[in-house]
Amino acid sequence: MQDIKTFLDNLSSHPGVYQMLGSKGEVIYVGKAKNLKKRVSSYFSGRAQDLKTISLVKHIKDIIITVTSNENEAVLLECNLIKTHRPRYNILLRDDKTYPYITISRHIFPRIDIYRGKRNKSAVYFGPYPSSLAVRETINLLQKIFKLRTCRDTYYSARTRPCLLYQVDRCTGPCVGFINQQDYAQHVKLAVLFLQGKSKEVVSALQEQMEAASQTKDYEAAAQFRDQIARLRQILEKQYVSTGSGDADVVGLAMQAGVICIQLLTIRSGQVLGSQTYFPSDPMDSSPQEILSAFLTQYYLNDLAHSESMPRYIILGVEIDDANLLENVLSSQASHKLEIHLPMRGEKKKWLDIAVASARESLTAKLLSKANMRERMIALRDVLSLSRIPKRIECFDISHSMGEATVASCVVFNHEGPLKSDYRRYNIDAITPGDDIAAMRQVLMRRFRRLQQEKVSMPDVILIDGGKTQLAAAHEVISELSVTHVLLIGVSKGPSRKPGFETIHIKGKVPMYLPATSVALHLIQQIRDEAHRFAITGHRARRGKARVHSVLEFIPGIGAKRRRELLRHFGGIQGIAYASLDELLKVPGISKSLAERIVAVLHDTNS
Repeated sequence: MQDIKTFLDNLSSHPGVYQMLGSKGEVIYVGKAKNLKKRVSSYFSGRAQDLKTISLVKHIKDIIITVTSNENEAVLLECNLIKTHRPRYNILLRDDKTYPYITISRHIFPRIDIYRGKRNKSAVYFGPYPSSLAVRETINLLQKIFKLRTCRDTYYSARTRPCLLYQVDRCTGPCVGFINQQDYAQHVKLAVLFLQGKSKEVVSALQEQMEAASQTKDYEAAAQFRDQIARLRQILEKQYVSTGSGDADVVGLAMQAGVICIQLLTIRSGQVLGSQTYFPSDPMDSSPQEILSAFLTQYYLNDLAHSESMPRYIILGVEIDDANLLENVLSSQASHKLEIHLPMRGEKKKWLDIAVASARESLTAKLLSKANMRERMIALRDVLSLSRIPKRIECFDISHSMGEATVASCVVFNHEGPLKSDYRRYNIDAITPGDDIAAMRQVLMRRFRRLQQEKVSMPDVILIDGGKTQLAAAHEVISELSVTHVLLIGVSKGPSRKPGFETIHIKGKVPMYLPATSVALHLIQQIRDEAHRFAITGHRARRGKARVHSVLEFIPGIGAKRRRELLRHFGGIQGIAYASLDELLKVPGISKSLAERIVAVLHDTNS
């Protein structure tokens, strides 16, 4: 760029936007400024700069300046220019697209559907949701609970008999007159209340209908209302969150190895509508403040058609420099006051922690995906000094509670990952309760006898969740069955059972300790953890079946009256089992000590 000093000396001190151009006249960076002269001059001050700025300045061939009447206009113009030009030195969020809503039409028998685009008066809108998946999941729940129609008008008007959705109990069949207008309107009313976050009113209404049906001895209808209440209780336990007015977006950020991950939790009317993961492009290492500022600007201002649905709170974990400016701009677009919060404690901090943890998990998954399964198999081959990549790996684990309902799992992996169709569970009986060695012997004996009988290929590697003792038991079984060409490996957990400190045991060799960064260890951990998950899931299911379902009768302090109150309030034993301590305290006659006793017994039963 020629004569930069003259250019800077004549630059305006008003708010505005600057576009930096490259050698071909392309826009390589767009920025906003409260004071254009100070901001643009800072790029050429000669002071220590970050790598991104140094690289940017080297490629600037020209600068276009646009003066705005105020800072708000500068923010909006910057967002539009970034969306149009997508400069390579800007942090870029995503391609522009509208966000989905749930709509309920204004027909005599209203229809529920997903919708994108400009809103009109032909329907009632709820949202926006972070993704179409979140919308479809919510519609699926509403179909199960309130059974509203989802079919288009042309299909609806042409029906002469009920469709498959009616057969699977997800629609009430208004197309063929199986429900009258008044009853259907009640279903719609409850669905609207649920979407508005007035879930307590929905539960109360369903309880009244359940009691009315019971009094008229319509037990089938009462059972349906009971099931609706139970489903709602489970959903609300997962979705309800206290966020002041109930409208908030929670932004979690994670950064590692040059990759950025942003997790957005969308909360409206006190309910979590969904979560969306974003991986913004970053030209070079940008600060968390820069990343969050760019994300907020592009996410909320790219689609002004939905400005009325902006939250009242945006919850961040990092303070950004232009927070006040963004609050003003977003508030003016939303037509209501919008605040950016950095919570240090309380409910908002808990939800921020969830968003940050989710962002870290998503980032980890993305990073690990770069080291694909074949690469990890190659690393495992090298670590174990195998002649070739394992074609099939099987892992075994044992799960029980103090010897009760022992279940063994077998999970199978190949070079493409888990082969879930080959997973197997084994109920372990006829052993001393709690004897893991005997359980391991039994599952291996049953497994490999079956493979021999069916003449199925044996695995190349067998992982055993355990140390030398479990490994020795496995070798005894393999020797007894004359199974050859199989490598047996024991994986014992490290100090405090922390991942990354596992010990690898192979018969006749010194115990092996792989570094926590080892790709081969990551594969072993993945397979071992999958075997543990599969075993404990089966154990819990078996234990739950074995226990008496009417455990309320055995809890001291609960008589017939309190048992009746609990069942009425929660709609059944499952509703009580999934209830939190706070929910139990709302039932008449249930003290804190009694509620704690119920939680201890039922949560253990259903854990």
